[in-house]
Amino acid sequence: MAASRLSLLALVSLTHIALLSTLCFAADPYVFYDFKVSYITASPLGVPQRVIAINGKFPGDPINATTNNNVVVNVHNGLDEDLLMTWSGIQMRRNSWQDGVLGTNCPIPKTWNWTYNFQVKDQIGSFFYFPSLNFQRAAGGFGSFHLNNREIIEIPFAKPDGDIAIMIGDWYTRNHTALKTALDAGKDLGMPDGVLINGKGPYQYNKTLVPDGIQYETINVEPGKTYRLRVHNVGVSTSLNFRIQSHNLLLAETEGYYTIQQNYTNFDIHVGQSYSFLVTMDQNASSDYYIVASARFVNESLWQRVTGVAVLHYSNSKGPVSGPLPDAPQDAFDPQWSMNQALTVRQNGSASGARPNPQGSFHYGSINITDTYVLKIVPPLTIDGKLRATINGISFVNPQTPIRLADQHKVKGEYKLDFPNMSLNRLPRRDMSVINATYKGFIEIVFQNNDTTVQTFHLDGYSFFVVGMGYGNWTVDNQGNYNKWDAISRCTTQVYPGAWTAVLISLDNPGAWNLRSQNLDRWYLGQETYLRIVNPEENGETEFTAPDNVLYCGALANLQKQQKQSSASSISSETFKLFFSLLMAFFTLVCTFR
Repeated sequence: MAASRLSLLALVSLTHIALLSTLCFAADPYVFYDFKVSYITASPLGVPQRVIAINGKFPGDPINATTNNNVVVNVHNGLDEDLLMTWSGIQMRRNSWQDGVLGTNCPIPKTWNWTYNFQVKDQIGSFFYFPSLNFQRAAGGFGSFHLNNREIIEIPFAKPDGDIAIMIGDWYTRNHTALKTALDAGKDLGMPDGVLINGKGPYQYNKTLVPDGIQYETINVEPGKTYRLRVHNVGVSTSLNFRIQSHNLLLAETEGYYTIQQNYTNFDIHVGQSYSFLVTMDQNASSDYYIVASARFVNESLWQRVTGVAVLHYSNSKGPVSGPLPDAPQDAFDPQWSMNQALTVRQNGSASGARPNPQGSFHYGSINITDTYVLKIVPPLTIDGKLRATINGISFVNPQTPIRLADQHKVKGEYKLDFPNMSLNRLPRRDMSVINATYKGFIEIVFQNNDTTVQTFHLDGYSFFVVGMGYGNWTVDNQGNYNKWDAISRCTTQVYPGAWTAVLISLDNPGAWNLRSQNLDRWYLGQETYLRIVNPEENGETEFTAPDNVLYCGALANLQKQQKQSSASSISSETFKLFFSLLMAFFTLVCTFR
């Protein structure tokens, strides 16, 4: 056994030594995580079901890192199907090889492990990770990803007394394969069975709506202290209103950028979005308090059970919480209130983010737009006898070989650089069309949502300035009303039904970057594409080449060597970290005497 582990460590050293070969040129610290991804049985809504856990936990533990850290995550696939982990909002500067979606990575086969290695370059803020394949996020596998400021850069508020991750999301008691099967059969997923808060069902605030025996989340706090709550909507497709009984939510940050601080009594968080709130425990603790996440833009009399309820417990609380839940916005069929709230989220231009210079020092409003893409979204429709979702009439088909891997090996025919910049007058189709975006361009993307539900759109590798929203059809005249001074920069934005959202993006990060609906049903049905961004004068300085441990598939499957199945279980997390620590020490010594 000992000899086997030594030989395995030797194999790991050969696999990963190249990942640290640039250490002499990058002294930023490393943080290590070991993710064993597997199924466990849980009953968050009282019904036993198979969920995806990280190291036996649902949700997974947070990843904590600091600006410019190098993050190493060794992922063991203990599922019965392929796996990829993606890191929503982490920009992977120059390194789309680590992004964890099908257009950038070959899947990790079952029983295999694969090590992600990336730097969180010039980023701070609140994000999350999740499995990106086969509707798996609907079964779990998600966790919070926290990026902290370096000590030399002040945060624009007093240091909180605690940092608490809250994962909210709609939930089905059917497993993810059953949900996928329903979509494949052309069916709608229907109303979710509930809303989870940190993987747990609702507190029994109503005995008719909430059965006995449901385990609920309790967040323990101390009176008089202020906590940073990082709230992520990791659900399937439901926008949620978040609120805490008798407490204000002071908005401070969203998806990597500090905001102008404003108090809210409740706040809409759409699928895939992350926010940081500062909450002060300033109540008299006559009892505990409700924490609520309830469905938005629905018939509340029908959707009452689709409500997540947790408990805020002061250490000096005098009793359990009781009585009715705090009110949600009374605008079920009028999203104008929600849009108005979204437009109040603005960037704090004087605060420093990941760098010492103020966030507002990038004057995006004075840069000329080089290209405009108007992306039209309509309700799902039938293409070739199958239910599909489209952008500009194209339902995306993922390439068999990842885009940049195909480029590197000169594989032809894996994708097309012909994605239209507006909806064309032609029949909808399934295709491999990607956006041929120009390196160093400054583009405008307008999401025109002619679907009947709120959609959220996310772009990997970037953040974008959300400069405008409005109802009706977007026209060039709307550019005159854009916010050109303090628009929030983020990576996921909502688009209301019958409305548009406009964003501006500076294309300074080469690679292949996924642009997708974060609504899982629409994403699964094809509502995505990629931006392929290549520096025509690339010399190895603006984009990394494929890592030495790259996985091969599709047209390059013959290059993939088999991995010993035992490797996923032979090295413990502590052994993995110890081995890398020793390797780091070796490289540091070598660099010292260069």
